[in-house]
Amino acid sequence: MEMWIVRRPRVLPVHTGYAIVKRIMDLALCVLALPLALPLGLLCSLAIWVESRRPILFIQERIGRGGRRFRMFKFRTMLANLDDSQHRAFMTAFVTGQLAAGKNGHKVFKPFTESEVTRVGRILRKTSLDELPQLINVLRGEMSIVGPRPNVPWEVAAYRLWQHERLEVLPGITGLAQVRGRSGLTFNTIMRHDLEYVENASVWLDVKILYWTVRSIVLGEGAQ
Repeated sequence: MEMWIVRRPRVLPVHTGYAIVKRIMDLALCVLALPLALPLGLLCSLAIWVESRRPILFIQERIGRGGRRFRMFKFRTMLANLDDSQHRAFMTAFVTGQLAAGKNGHKVFKPFTESEVTRVGRILRKTSLDELPQLINVLRGEMSIVGPRPNVPWEVAAYRLWQHERLEVLPGITGLAQVRGRSGLTFNTIMRHDLEYVENASVWLDVKILYWTVRSIVLGEGAQ
């Protein structure tokens, strides 16, 4: 059995007032989103089932705040039962900075081929609707609406020492990196955005990131 050793980071004490307000915001946004999220979720589920049957959801272990493991939910966007060895090799190279970069340091390769992504999956990725089931993770307290995106254990195992600081807050559905380039950023740049969030986390910053996220989705910026 593979064992991924994940360093448990120190968890910085979070201002009680901010932590309470952030949790209330998360729950309120989930409740407000339900009238739209439920029919959208059913429509996405039906589209996935019609094209490629089950499974509807892609469930994967991720690393959360303080190095805790949890199961993250997404709508499946790729063919079922794919060999993920190529994806692991790609992401390990990306995390460790060994991946070749193109113009302005942007990634020039993908961890998958276009043929591995379903037609419905392309739409879900472009609109970010594949992330919709993560509202369940937010309700369970494993994630927040805003925060660094959670990585899988074998990616976290490749972190450098300073990169573990991103695990000091709850992971999020969206964050600074997602509104500042999303899939067009190098891993170190993503990390710097995440640490900027960790150091400056506030209700106002969360509100701004939510606004930038909606604008990014509407304009289709950075999604792949």
